Amino acid sequence: MANNNPATITFKAEASLVEALQAMPNRSAFIRSAILTALNNTCPVCQGTGILTPHQKVHWDEFAQNHALTECGKCREWHLVCRLGSQSGLHER
Repeated sequence: MANNNPATITFKAEASLVEALQAMPNRSAFIRSAILTALNNTCPVCQGTGILTPHQKVHWDEFAQNHALTECGKCREWHLVCRLGSQSGLHER
């Protein structure tokens, strides 16, 4: 049976971060939301480390032969585009 009781997690923070968090009306809710957002937006390849392992780099190099990193002309965000297929039409939906 899973334990659904909340757990307390602590972490060290610089004085400037502590000061900024003290201004939040509900620090716990803010921190939970920030962590969940970060976890939901983690790079699927590096898992948030920002660094590819040598084996991941080999896979990436093979993938990149047919894909390009391109800036969207509408939202200005960078994204991958397959050179073998057409654009998804994301902004036309």
